[in-house]
Amino acid sequence: MPERGPGRSGLAALPPLREVIARHGLGAHKALGQNFLLDLNLTRRIVRAAGDLTGLDVVEIGPGPGGLTRAILETDCTAVIAIERDRRCLAALADLAAAAAGRLRLVEADALDVDPMALTGAPRAVIANLPYNVATPLLIGWLKQVDGYRSLTLMFQKEVADRLVARPGSKAYGRLSVITQWCAHVRPCLTLPPRAFTPPPKVDSTVVHLSADRARVRVPFAAMEAVTAAAFGQRRKMLRTSLKPLGDVDRLLDRAGLAPTLRADAVDVGGYVRLAAAHAGAPGEIDPRSDGLI
Repeated sequence: MPERGPGRSGLAALPPLREVIARHGLGAHKALGQNFLLDLNLTRRIVRAAGDLTGLDVVEIGPGPGGLTRAILETDCTAVIAIERDRRCLAALADLAAAAAGRLRLVEADALDVDPMALTGAPRAVIANLPYNVATPLLIGWLKQVDGYRSLTLMFQKEVADRLVARPGSKAYGRLSVITQWCAHVRPCLTLPPRAFTPPPKVDSTVVHLSADRARVRVPFAAMEAVTAAAFGQRRKMLRTSLKPLGDVDRLLDRAGLAPTLRADAVDVGGYVRLAAAHAGAPGEIDPRSDGLI
């Protein structure tokens, strides 16, 4: 890939990633969910899936030896903020930080404890090969502030990615499907086999691009979490039973325009938006035709 703009010349002189791993003893730690992606052609494909990064601050979670980090720095983004809890990796990234001429900032922290909004300026994006053991809670945290991001381009286990894009009536459709599709436009980009990683995981992985580029009905996030937790917590039961913990079920379903005999996986995103609005005590009439978008 040709170098672009000032401050990129040092990247080409960096040693191969396998040499970086060997020099710093970066055996992947299973407890940290580490599976390194070393093929720079693949990391560049992931970064291309994120779209134009010109002028953006980009947050990366768990950079490891820096394969994805290098590909991000090859773009015209303003800066990369890499959050890493493994001190071995931070030491291994020192040469990359030097070559990046001030465009790479390393933050030693657990990503679950960090708000990327506090570390970056707008516009911002997240690009990450997420540790699989914390991928879902990280995503939910970002979705709560999704309007603060231009996009999220994230690697998940394929099974989790399938849930993000699942449609009503499918086995994969659940809470995560509803909340994600309510908050953002979701698009799977590419799927990678285990052999693409070091060490190889036991499952395929899929890169998903999420963008808050659509208007949506605004209901409290907590209300959406509550109705989806109740419905999918007993997904085999009818809504008139599964939603009982929320109070007056008949009134709730009537306001949302939903039949009490429906089951959780038969209700589309718009139906859950109406349920959440009713549960939150939204005043006035709730349009039963609402699909969750304005």
